[in-house]
Amino acid sequence: MTTVTTPYHPGERAAQARAGQSVRADHAGRSIRGTIPAVADRFLAERRMLVVGAADRDGRIWATQLAGPAGFLRAADERTLAVAASPAGADPLAEALARPARVGTIALDPAGRRRMRLNGRSVPDGRGGLLVGADEVVANCPKYIQRRTPVDRPAAGPPRKVAAGSRLTTAQRLAAGCADTFFIATTGPDGSVDASHRGGFPGFLEAPAPDLLRWPDYQGNSMFLTLGNLELDPRAGLLLPDWETGGALLVTGEARTDWSEEARRSAPGAERMVELAVTGVLELADATPLTWTDPEYSPANPH
Repeated sequence: MTTVTTPYHPGERAAQARAGQSVRADHAGRSIRGTIPAVADRFLAERRMLVVGAADRDGRIWATQLAGPAGFLRAADERTLAVAASPAGADPLAEALARPARVGTIALDPAGRRRMRLNGRSVPDGRGGLLVGADEVVANCPKYIQRRTPVDRPAAGPPRKVAAGSRLTTAQRLAAGCADTFFIATTGPDGSVDASHRGGFPGFLEAPAPDLLRWPDYQGNSMFLTLGNLELDPRAGLLLPDWETGGALLVTGEARTDWSEEARRSAPGAERMVELAVTGVLELADATPLTWTDPEYSPANPH
């Protein structure tokens, strides 16, 4: 008997099958590695931001962002990402990442429309930063990334809490409806965490109620790492960066995927719809010392 190995867990296989993408997923799965490729050294060293997803001490999943000068990220070796930054005290993941934790990360290059995911195990480095041991490294396609260039804000202060609660305010709902990008963290059946990127024209993310966010899932790489996790565990965290001010909106809750034909018809380009029942919200000012130039929208965004 031939044993077929796969990098995917049962939730990912189930999502791939529901979407009729199992064959494509098997092909795409060949790009999933357990080490950082040599070509990624320079990519990481040039990045100014890193999105990190993890669980807080109550088990809620959050996604947050770290930032620094070029060089604050580097491949210490083929299995270790060194991060010369860690979440500030106002961040919901500050306590979690002050000790060993399972994390999902994504390094994004908006200007070049490139991204790389690295999921693994984080430990404090003893110098105010993190060391992330790689379990899974994935280079993703440029789809749905809006082109932007970072701009330093020398006067930026430390991250500080603007508002916190269990529901979105009217202003936060309006901000979500204007977003062209967000990041989502989810968790797998073994406690692993994944962080992923979502993009589209403003309005693709909706907040129809104070306790609900909704967005279309577009055609992607067929791996279904996010939706596969949600097949088995609904916990999720969203990060909505404010590219103009350096602020951020962090949301946690439970998500579900609507695979129905009605869902496919409900938004341009949608393959299915995802809804997040909101249970926690944190708005930060000065989340990063960066702002970004106005976007050049991705040609892949569905109209």
